[in-house]
Amino acid sequence: MKAEILVVDDEEGIRFTFKTFLSDEGYSVVTAKSFDEAAKKLLKSEFDLIFTDILMSGMTGIDLLREVKREKIEIPVVMITGAPDMDTVSEALRLGAFDYIPKPVTQKTLLRVTKMALQHSELMKEKNQYRANLEAIFRSMQDGVVSVDNNLVVSEVNDAMEGICGYSRIDAAGKGFDSLHLDCGKRCLSAMVETIKTGSPVEINRIECCHNNRLGQKVTLSTSPLIDHQHNFSGAVMIVSDETRLNQLEQDLHDRQQYYKIIGKSEKMQAIYSLIESLANVKTTVLITGESGTGKELIAEAIHFQGDRNDKPLIKVNCSALSENLLESELFGSVKGAYTGATKDKVGRFEKADGGTLFLDEIGDISLKIQLQLLRFLQEKTIERVGDSTPIKLDVRIVAATNQNMLEKVARGEIREDLFYRLKVVELALPSLRERVVDIVMLVKHFIAKFNKEFNKNITGLSTAVLDIFRHHPWPGNIREMEHVLEHAFIMCRGKTIDVEHLPPDFLSQGKSTSPIKITSQDEREQILDAIEKAAGNKAKAARLLGISRRTMYRKMDKLNIPAN
Repeated sequence: MKAEILVVDDEEGIRFTFKTFLSDEGYSVVTAKSFDEAAKKLLKSEFDLIFTDILMSGMTGIDLLREVKREKIEIPVVMITGAPDMDTVSEALRLGAFDYIPKPVTQKTLLRVTKMALQHSELMKEKNQYRANLEAIFRSMQDGVVSVDNNLVVSEVNDAMEGICGYSRIDAAGKGFDSLHLDCGKRCLSAMVETIKTGSPVEINRIECCHNNRLGQKVTLSTSPLIDHQHNFSGAVMIVSDETRLNQLEQDLHDRQQYYKIIGKSEKMQAIYSLIESLANVKTTVLITGESGTGKELIAEAIHFQGDRNDKPLIKVNCSALSENLLESELFGSVKGAYTGATKDKVGRFEKADGGTLFLDEIGDISLKIQLQLLRFLQEKTIERVGDSTPIKLDVRIVAATNQNMLEKVARGEIREDLFYRLKVVELALPSLRERVVDIVMLVKHFIAKFNKEFNKNITGLSTAVLDIFRHHPWPGNIREMEHVLEHAFIMCRGKTIDVEHLPPDFLSQGKSTSPIKITSQDEREQILDAIEKAAGNKAKAARLLGISRRTMYRKMDKLNIPAN
């Protein structure tokens, strides 16, 4: 397709010369002798390039350039000047002229500038088309998208954000993200701030994010750093996915495979998910119990971040890691001079958690003195700093955790009975990995994805032998043990499949000396159904996945009332 060129000059000889030279090269040329004539032709046709004389009778070429920019006509404009005046030329270039050529114009110069300007014009068109395509995609996305600069000033918002979060581009563009009126817990704000501060992505799964029109809304949000063409950090973008319907369907089907960062679809994990949801928005004290490595800290995070305190602090304390005096000062704070080395007032973890949640891990190891102080807080909602008798009233939710048998400790007098029942308003007992064998494959997939990214590898899975070992291992260290075993295997494995030789020797010896774990009928039924689903109904393949013979497979199916077809 021939390029369309407009030549504007009040000298007929110049117009004729330009038209002749350019037409001989195959370009389509239209001429105009004045600003008014050029402006009319600009309205009627789309041009790829404009040549205009700077000095004309009446309105000048500078005026025409201003008109082109005012109307946002994105085509290159080349100025023609008889007597180059640097001030005039500078003004033209400042206004956005592509180039200028002096009179008398030679054919060689004209064709060279024309070629360069048309190449620029083509690039501009491609850029505009690319931008238009991106904007169309941006507008049509069902997920909400908002971007901010380094100062948290909103630059772009798509249409979906109004339905999900209650604000539009008109409401938000040019304003500070932290100044927006958000009828929610503002967990999105803390995620944006973290990405701006650290330059790292943040992902938060299935949090309750409500505004007046979307009560009970569940969303997953992710933030990522924005990098400009010079590889400089220029801000952050957040994507908000409305998962309310999916969440409801999963609840109806009792088959959620993941909740917050917790993985598992077994019946026991479904019960845990439901209990977390029931506890998220109440102030009730929770005691999380379970073996070491079952994920008690993760459960505490889920209770906090899935609830209405998610925009407030979650403060964690490992009670077994500190002596009595250090733990007392760490929890309740201290005043200057309270003890040797107390050179200034210190704010304790309780005060830091005000409005939010305090997670007390290994609660079974605290002394009777600390127990009494904790009991006082649970009864009166006040604390006293070490060395001071002034009560400080706080709004802190307590979530505690232990891997010990608290009833036995109460019986031995190591834990106050009144404190135990104050802590155990609701007990959330986590199942061991031995009790949720059906979740092993899902956990393995999760850790494979994690370590592939961490070690920059492309491991696709476990051998049948390793999977069989995993299913029959007693897992005394539970999920934490599995993570460490797979991390070791990733370091040792140079191929794409983790085999027995890649597993830690002590892990293998432990498995040999231990009889296979006992699996309940319900767990076994879920395992078999899961294997059949993965094998697309092929029973022989499903049997291989389970590490059993096809005959054993059919015998178990008959025993557990699983249809053969």
